[in-house]
Amino acid sequence: MNSILIVDDTAFTRHVLRNIFESLGLHVIAEADSGEEAVRNYCLYKPSLVTMDITMPGMNGLTASRKIMELDKDAKIIICSAVSRHDTVIKAIQAGARDFIAKPLQLERIEWAVQKVLGTGVNVRQGDRQGKQIAEVLV
Repeated sequence: MNSILIVDDTAFTRHVLRNIFESLGLHVIAEADSGEEAVRNYCLYKPSLVTMDITMPGMNGLTASRKIMELDKDAKIIICSAVSRHDTVIKAIQAGARDFIAKPLQLERIEWAVQKVLGTGVNVRQGDRQGKQIAEVLV
């Protein structure tokens, strides 16, 4: 089963992402609220996918993404950020991100990114859309 590490300094956003992933039938293995904790949790849990915010106190998401990629060149990271300027998206991809999702988060966009990054064989439940309204909240 694919496992997810959610990294965001905002508890509400982590909660929204957890609800989205669970509504899609995916397993959230851990959460982190800083880049440092993200790197530690990546080493500890070896998740299939990491969702990473950029702006966090201490180590930001771009630095954390680079460190994770140094540890595992096959790591799969999706950046989820409200900072979505063109140069920021390019920096995220250069840091190793496989995709960039601009906030506010939307269920369909997250589902598409997860299927793209993890592969077409990903088992994402189609019937349970309880997270849809939560996912469209401005975060």
